[in-house]
Amino acid sequence: MKAVMAVAAGTLLCASVAFAAEPGSKMSRQDEVALKGASVMPFDLARTTHFFDDAPGGGIETITANDKKDARQIALIRSHLAEEAKRFGRGDFSDPAKIHGQDMPGLDVLARAGDKLQVKYRKLPAGASLSYASADAAVIAGVHAWFAAQRSDHAAHSHIHP
Repeated sequence: MKAVMAVAAGTLLCASVAFAAEPGSKMSRQDEVALKGASVMPFDLARTTHFFDDAPGGGIETITANDKKDARQIALIRSHLAEEAKRFGRGDFSDPAKIHGQDMPGLDVLARAGDKLQVKYRKLPAGASLSYASADAAVIAGVHAWFAAQRSDHAAHSHIHP
């Protein structure tokens, strides 16, 4: 079953939640993830949409600007994903770990996959995508687990793509 979820995180909302929280109160997991994401991803999370599509041989992560004419957000998305493709291709998944934690499902499998995982960058009209492909069942399961964790962690700021 193809699982698709869009993530549109409100940076200002999350920051205000962090500062508005009373001493001793806890931020929700989704707000915490969105706040950490804003420190790793250079584009404005409130002005972009992030999709995680499972595929039989891996998956596709897509980030697009909500305003298809927002050249700045599109450029930031493209530069970030181009760099992430290089890092992920080397097994460096430290950015997702900074956002979601070192124990994020699938992350350890992907970091150890080596040449069993192919990560390809693709420029799109309003952003970019990364495709994750493998012939190894364990690596494919790692991608799917990682995508499921992404969708879960961003649930408060998500909607289902038709």
